[in-house]
Amino acid sequence: MAVAAFAAFGAPKAQAEWPERPITIIVPWGAGGGTDAVGRIFANLLEQELGTPVNVVNRTGGSGVVGHSAIATAKPDGYTLGVVTVEIAMMHWVGLTELSYADYSVIGQVNFDAGGLMVSSDSPYQTAADLIAAIKAEPDGTFKASGTGQGGIWHLGAAGWLLSEGVDPAKVPWVPSEGSAPALNDMVAGGVDYITSSLAEGRALIEAGKVTPLANMGDERLGIFPDVPTLKEATGSDWTIGVWRTIAGPKGMPDEVVDKLVPALEKAYNSPEYKEFMDGRGFGMQWRPSDEAYEFMKANDEAFGDVMKKAGLAK
Repeated sequence: MAVAAFAAFGAPKAQAEWPERPITIIVPWGAGGGTDAVGRIFANLLEQELGTPVNVVNRTGGSGVVGHSAIATAKPDGYTLGVVTVEIAMMHWVGLTELSYADYSVIGQVNFDAGGLMVSSDSPYQTAADLIAAIKAEPDGTFKASGTGQGGIWHLGAAGWLLSEGVDPAKVPWVPSEGSAPALNDMVAGGVDYITSSLAEGRALIEAGKVTPLANMGDERLGIFPDVPTLKEATGSDWTIGVWRTIAGPKGMPDEVVDKLVPALEKAYNSPEYKEFMDGRGFGMQWRPSDEAYEFMKANDEAFGDVMKKAGLAK
């Protein structure tokens, strides 16, 4: 009877192996920007590796909250991924959202661009040591800095550096800008005294001889600027900061999906196409697999929160 019943109803269907349909990658920032470009090259490379279409969708708004929320609240089945950026370690501290790194299944970190410290080529302070000495010696408000909007990543970079040097960030007024490019141009024109942003963003003006890079805020010297010291080398400061991008999905993705995605992402990361893409744009490469990337995001979140509270940037 059992054999007859089995024959009548058929054998149980094997569960389909992921992926069996197209995958979506959500980019929380606008089309044409750096994060969008990273999302699109990984969509192309993962499509080749996984053998299924991978589509990019831009979900912008709310200073990154809209897109990051869309990634975190998607069904955790492996068919919706996203590019989770450094802002996830900042947004909740300023009261924009309750989202944090803990709301994601992290696949891997694929990029890191260390912050940098730059002055105009005609500045009297041509080393980081000279600049911080002058900041400490001169009255409050003598120096002005810029690099991004109020409370943005490079504002945090500037505040963290000053705190690491024993200086109240309020001593150097922050001049908000729409990004590094206008801030750098303002500095060259004499509007502000120094800029904190990635050195890659100042590359054109550095190579044109209009801007001097004093230090980078990473753990080691950069390949594109090997002669520029780290802050540790330049002033003894232990402060490090940079922008980064990770590929992640919503929390609770199946282990078998993550276990397939991590090596696929690592293979894409190590491809000649990705290296050529990153080198061409001056972006820094950094690979951390799932668990390591998650711990890196957690450490950034804690460090950023501490600095933002001390600098009066957190709510």
